[in-house]
Amino acid sequence: MVLTAEGMDAATIERLLDLVAKEGMVEREKLAVDATFEDLGIQSADMVVILMAVEEEFGVYIPVDGDLADARTLGDFLQVLAARMKEGAE
Repeated sequence: MVLTAEGMDAATIERLLDLVAKEGMVEREKLAVDATFEDLGIQSADMVVILMAVEEEFGVYIPVDGDLADARTLGDFLQVLAARMKEGAE
C-alpha cells in the first residue's frame, strides 16, 4: 500500500517514513497508512523523538496541537505533518 499525503511528494513521504521507522524503532515494512501508533508500539515519548527528528531533518517547527494529538494512524500523522510543513514553508 502506498502512503500519500496531500501536497507532499513521494520522496518526502519516504523520508518521513524512514524517520518514523528509525526513531520509533519500528520495522519499515509495518508502516501502513491505517496502522495505529498503538499497533506499531509507538508511545507518546517516541512521538516526541520522531517530531524532533522531523523538525531537524526538514528545518520546520511542528507544533503539538489538537490536530497532531488527534492523529491515531500513520496516515493521519502524515496528513498533519504535510499541512504543518506546508505552513512552515510559506
